[in-house]
Amino acid sequence: MAEIAAGLTRQHASDAVDHLGWRYVLGSVRTAVRTRDLAEAAALVTRLAAVDGATGHLHADLRADRVLLMLSTWPAAGLTPGDLTLAAALTAEIDAAGLVPDASAAPVTQALEIAIDTLDADSIRPFWRAVLDYEGDDDLRDPRGQGPAVWFQRMDAPRPQRNRIHLDVTVPHEAAAARIAATLAAGGTLLSDAEAPAFWVLADPEGNEACVCTWQGRDA
Repeated sequence: MAEIAAGLTRQHASDAVDHLGWRYVLGSVRTAVRTRDLAEAAALVTRLAAVDGATGHLHADLRADRVLLMLSTWPAAGLTPGDLTLAAALTAEIDAAGLVPDASAAPVTQALEIAIDTLDADSIRPFWRAVLDYEGDDDLRDPRGQGPAVWFQRMDAPRPQRNRIHLDVTVPHEAAAARIAATLAAGGTLLSDAEAPAFWVLADPEGNEACVCTWQGRDA
């Protein structure tokens, strides 16, 4: 699946929703809305579902103190212009409910992926699809919408002394510096910033790796 629809850039997507309190994150736009309790969260989602109608583009995760919202035309086309239009309509409904969408409020919106380095993705993908009960012919995704996506990164040669599974943590672009600083302060090491601001490679004291990622630096 494409991360973003043809003719739409990540920069355009980010510019379209930043002022609304949403952030472009990994083929979707996301935000969080603070609520007083679960009842208020449920009432808000009922209102937003009416705005979404039958599109199925809105994904909502209710918690006692917040609602996490995501818009994406998955699995058909990634993020589309229609999702950006819907974000504006949902924001108006959130405002009408007396609440505020804020993707940058702590804890900030993020998306987690598991990356597996491999010489032959086709040979190992069936194992991971089965053991996780995921779906997909390329990247793998949880049909329940609960677990992180899994993707396969091609290696040119075996690396037996290196952990071949790492985490990709995609955050709003303005949150990357603080996340990296916190990781370094917690004992991490910056292995590479050669691809920044698309991603930074960090490692824990034993060499296990994670990447802090943003949408920036990825548009052709």
